[in-house]
Amino acid sequence: MPQEGEHQGQADRGELPLDGSRNGNDAAVRPLWTRAFSLAIAVNFFISLVFYLLMTSMALYAVERFGASDTAAGLTTGSFVLGALAARIFAGKFLDFVGRRRMLLTGLLLYTVAALFYIPAGTLGVLITIRVLHGAAFGLASTAISASVMGLIPAGRRGEGTGYFGISATLATAVGPFLAVLLVDRTSYDVLYMVTAACAAASLLTALALRLPERTLTAAETAAKWRMRPADFFEPRAAAVASVMLVAGAAYSGVLTFLNSYAQEKDMVAAASAFFLIYAGIVFISRFVVGRLQDIHGDNAVVYPILTSFAIGLGLLAWAPNTSVLALAGAFVGMGFGALMPTAQAIAVTVAPDHRIGIATSTFFLMLDAGIGLGPFLLGLLIPLTGFSGMYAVLTAVVAAAMVLYHFVHGRLAGRNAVA
Repeated sequence: MPQEGEHQGQADRGELPLDGSRNGNDAAVRPLWTRAFSLAIAVNFFISLVFYLLMTSMALYAVERFGASDTAAGLTTGSFVLGALAARIFAGKFLDFVGRRRMLLTGLLLYTVAALFYIPAGTLGVLITIRVLHGAAFGLASTAISASVMGLIPAGRRGEGTGYFGISATLATAVGPFLAVLLVDRTSYDVLYMVTAACAAASLLTALALRLPERTLTAAETAAKWRMRPADFFEPRAAAVASVMLVAGAAYSGVLTFLNSYAQEKDMVAAASAFFLIYAGIVFISRFVVGRLQDIHGDNAVVYPILTSFAIGLGLLAWAPNTSVLALAGAFVGMGFGALMPTAQAIAVTVAPDHRIGIATSTFFLMLDAGIGLGPFLLGLLIPLTGFSGMYAVLTAVVAAAMVLYHFVHGRLAGRNAVA
């Protein structure tokens, strides 16, 4: 049997199979923290940082620069995610044909180039077009890195490893909104977009040093390369839990897109910054605990409390009589949506066969992107009717409905398996 050091070298060179182990006993021996795994976390951090820098500032930019309505501002924000959604449809199918590293580098090159065009965008229509193209590049790169990292994680530590990988996005949720507000307040949107392009370039440079595990395609897969059936783009087993992420993503888009505007309306801008810092801090801590609890006690033991926390956080936002309550909401949303993402992703890739992990990952993020992308547009239609407080009250009920949905698509089955 190869020794631990040999396993680490193999993982760094991308020679280990994508199921996370070489044989039945190997998953317990092979280390989680390899050079490749650490580099993947760094790449994902920069990818996510660009996302949050833009997502939390774009609605206000569209209003201030082009006089956009709430609906148009929501569309400008969400169009990035809609572009990502379109790209993921094909990324999951062709990931192993193109090559995981090749797709990652191609996506990140386009990601960097597209970031350079925000400054010269002179009309709202051009800005939305750039957002769609930038989002498509994001979809390629994030699908490649999220699917490939599963091959770097031992199968028996998938919940834990996915949680650690998600820390990179957690840090981005703290740094991105805070940095965006700081740059816009003290400099200009042009400086913000230059920083965004630099972060995209950093993701590309880091990825050049990363070697990812590649799958050897079967003869049947090669023969079906150009076949375009729904099953070639969509993994039904992953779609069940991903449907929960569709609903949760739409709810969280209300936080991402409109929290700054809500805070300005209530004269609580400082509390909005604190919200994201507290959110990130809670998620960071949860990633060291929730994944292990999921591996040991099962999915239901963590998902139901997580969704409950998310609903409480949105309820606090709807109420928010002062800055303390608004900031406290960040803790509950962090333990809610922030912890839900890696938990649900671990479920999605676990229920799918190993050879369809790429498609399962794509399916998961397709549904999540659809929620986050369509949410701002739909909520932009709702806000004139309910106001921001009313919108968050509606989203509280939406997350409660997501808990019921989870029970029927996965929770009742997971509960039976736990009893068995």
